[in-house]
Amino acid sequence: MLQWIEQTLGVWLLPALAAAVAVLMTFVVYRIVLMGVRHFTSSEAASRVFLNASAQALGAAFCLLALNGVLNSVAQDLPLMSIVQHLVTLLLIISLTWAGVRCSSAIGEVIVTLNPVLEDGQWRHARRVETQTRFLVRGLNILIVIVGFGSVLMTFESVQQLGTSLLASAGIGGIILGFAARPVLGNLLAGMQIALTQPFRIDDVLNVQGEWCWVEEVTSTYVVLRVWDLRRLVVPLQWFIENPFQNWSRNNSNMSGTVTLWVDYAMPIQPLREEFGRLLRSLAQWDGVSETVQVIEAGERAQQVRFLMSAADSSILWELRCLVREGLVLFVQQAYPEYLPRMRAQLVENSGPHGGDTHGDERSVSGLI
Repeated sequence: MLQWIEQTLGVWLLPALAAAVAVLMTFVVYRIVLMGVRHFTSSEAASRVFLNASAQALGAAFCLLALNGVLNSVAQDLPLMSIVQHLVTLLLIISLTWAGVRCSSAIGEVIVTLNPVLEDGQWRHARRVETQTRFLVRGLNILIVIVGFGSVLMTFESVQQLGTSLLASAGIGGIILGFAARPVLGNLLAGMQIALTQPFRIDDVLNVQGEWCWVEEVTSTYVVLRVWDLRRLVVPLQWFIENPFQNWSRNNSNMSGTVTLWVDYAMPIQPLREEFGRLLRSLAQWDGVSETVQVIEAGERAQQVRFLMSAADSSILWELRCLVREGLVLFVQQAYPEYLPRMRAQLVENSGPHGGDTHGDERSVSGLI
């Protein structure tokens, strides 16, 4: 046994030394080229973003390619040569798969970097490009991983023979696999449909099942929504295809909102209109677009006044509505406290001992609701 090990090591000494030198030279050259590219490019350049994302994977792939080339050039009758070549081939496929995934992700980052959110109204284009890129890159990564995993399996002879025998029953196997993977495939197809039709984008404001939230992350199978109280909703992509939802920033982020106030019928509307305008002009959250006061309800006891306003986006609009509501209530309390909503009733005094002889003395009383 020891003699066989000594003979094997002696035979492998020169090939192993040549392989080590080739891998080391490849690594050194790659690092020099990498340093040169990083030195002569800015950190925001597209080539720099691509290189930073895939540098490690590409370095491993180049080194394994050099090692594989050296092994193919030496004598093939060396002991354990088939095992070593098979192991190197497996590592090479894994590294190439890793490099492919990193490169596709880097391409997505480059596309997003080249389409930033600008101040001159091009935010819709940037968000549309980012959403489509995220969907397509994740789908491409899944495809690359599937191809890489299949390539690894096909390097084994037993799997190759099994694959040949399964070709005859591929139709039935495909149907069974389709039924088993129907939820996953449904979400993948839904992701492609959402990427193409764009019902929502990254950072869009949605109302999903009564929750006010933002689109924070889009994966190949689900969407992460950030709720206003910082909770996270994880919703499958298929849900957005099968269920209705509200998109509050589909065309633009500007939104209108209302504040309603119940006041007595004796309350004059013009002071409310003037106070509403004064409040809007004193608040930085108002965008100066919408300013409307309307009586929208006349009930049995009071009238309802609606105050319409607008803001740059949904979160700013929420703050504006709260501030305006607080200011209007304070104004009515201080300037017109007698015109707050009241309930009117009639009292009938019964002077008979048994209620038979009654004569009513009606008096109107008031009480706050």
